[in-house]
Amino acid sequence: MKPKLTLVGAGPGDPELISLKGMKAIQSADVVLYDALVSTELLAYAPVHARIIYVGKRRGRCEFVQQDLNQLIVDYALNYGHVVRLKGGDSFVFGRGYEEITFAREFGIETTVVPGISSSIAVPALAGIPLTCRGVSESFWVLTGTTKNHTLSKDVAKAVQSSATLVILMGMQHLSQIVAELTNAGKADTPIAVIQNGSTADEKMGLGTVETIVEVVEKEELTNPAIIIIGEVVRLHPAFEKGRIEVFLALG
Repeated sequence: MKPKLTLVGAGPGDPELISLKGMKAIQSADVVLYDALVSTELLAYAPVHARIIYVGKRRGRCEFVQQDLNQLIVDYALNYGHVVRLKGGDSFVFGRGYEEITFAREFGIETTVVPGISSSIAVPALAGIPLTCRGVSESFWVLTGTTKNHTLSKDVAKAVQSSATLVILMGMQHLSQIVAELTNAGKADTPIAVIQNGSTADEKMGLGTVETIVEVVEKEELTNPAIIIIGEVVRLHPAFEKGRIEVFLALG
């Protein structure tokens, strides 16, 4: 069997949001290595003979460090053939996909990338929050809230100076710091949405402002996996009313 690696973006969580090309890749897999944020419903489409291995990472839990995972991909490809690396969202948006295909290529393994719908775009859209809207927001930033050193990205301090919509992934553990940056920039009244488990049946949303969002998150026990959306477009959500904060189950 010819060694091959296909990176497949599985989308934000809803299994129906994977692409047709991504589904076909799963159906032709000899090995599927899947992440924590991937819907396990997608695994049913793998062939009966395929080896299914969980390699997910969550804060505080990690089945494999990245270097070991890179080697695991190579070993499975060389020994079994077609490896599908099934990753949440899009493999090239904070997914470390480029590292994985670069390592595989060093061993002469054929590589293919199937893009996925990033949660940074899909989750706000599904919640009814446009990232751009004429007369409200002309652009948006997508940032990681946590760097490889587990600190808040320095880009956040630059982004808060902009009038653009901000979408922050992996930022919940630094929410207080993000709020401080926005407050220092004079944006205490800016609306924020925090969406946990976006696009799934367990989705929850918290709406507030920079001044109130920490209290909202603590009260409702919102946590990872979640995205943070900051900007005037959040006011376009039907549940957001000036002077009132509403926290609700988005699918309830």
